[in-house]
Amino acid sequence: MTATALWHGKGSTLRDDHGVIATLPMYDRPETAAANDTLWSSVAKALGTDPCALTPGISPEVAWADPDLILSQTCGMPFKLWVKDDARYVASPDFRLPDTPPGYYHSVIIARADDPRPASDLLCARPIINQDHSQSGYNALWVYANARGTPLGSVLVSGSHHASAKAVAENTADVAAIDANTWRMITRWDLFATRLKVLARTPPTPAMPFICGPAQDPLCIRNALAEAIKTLTQEQQNTLGLYGLIVLSVDNYLAVPLPPNAQIAPTT
Repeated sequence: MTATALWHGKGSTLRDDHGVIATLPMYDRPETAAANDTLWSSVAKALGTDPCALTPGISPEVAWADPDLILSQTCGMPFKLWVKDDARYVASPDFRLPDTPPGYYHSVIIARADDPRPASDLLCARPIINQDHSQSGYNALWVYANARGTPLGSVLVSGSHHASAKAVAENTADVAAIDANTWRMITRWDLFATRLKVLARTPPTPAMPFICGPAQDPLCIRNALAEAIKTLTQEQQNTLGLYGLIVLSVDNYLAVPLPPNAQIAPTT
C-alpha cells in the first residue's frame, strides 16, 4: 500500500491527488494535536506512506464515505445507521475506563454543580446534545431519559461535547451527556469543569470504531494502528486516552438501541 500524505493534526480530513488519507476528529483539541500527529505519523510509516504536507478540506461525514479513506474514527450511532455501508471496521479503542469492558465506553450525565433540581426536571428543561447522530451525546441522553420515563425538553444542539459541557457550566443549558473519554479531557484541561457535577453514568456501549475505506485492508490498518499506539509514550497515551485496540463484532454496534427518529444520515 502506498500513498503520499502527512497528518498535520487538528483533527482535519486530508486530501491529496490520491484522495482522503486520514482523519481523527473525535478527540480533537489543542492539547491532543501533538499526540495525534505522532500517532498518525507512526501509522503512515508502518503502511509505507511517503509523507508530504496537505491542506485540510472536508467534513468527517464526507471522509467516512470516501472509498480512498485510509484511517478515521467514527461514532457508534452513524456507524450503525450508514457508515458501515461505506466503510470497513478496523478495531475499537481501549480507553481503560473504570468498570467498563475494553473496547467499550460510556457517557456521564452532567449538570451544574450548584443546580439542586433532580435529573427529571433538568431533562425536561434545557437538555443539550452535540449532534443528533451522536451515540454518546444524544442517544445516551435519550436512553437515560427514556429509562426514567422522562421526555426530553426542547433539545439544544451545540456541535461538540466540549461546547455542550461549557453551555451547561455557563447556564445556557441544564443537562448533557458527555462521552467518558472526552469528560476525562474536560476535567483535565478546562477550568469550567469545576462548575459541573456528574449525575449518573450510562451503561457501556461499543466505543467509537476506527474505520477505513473499502479499498483498504482493515487487518493491515489494524496492525499498523496497534503498533503505533504501542510506540506512544505513557503521557501521549494518557493525553489521547488510548491504550490499545480491541476487535469487536460489528453486531455489537448494530445491537445498540437508537431513538425512534434516528434513521436518516445527515446532509453532507
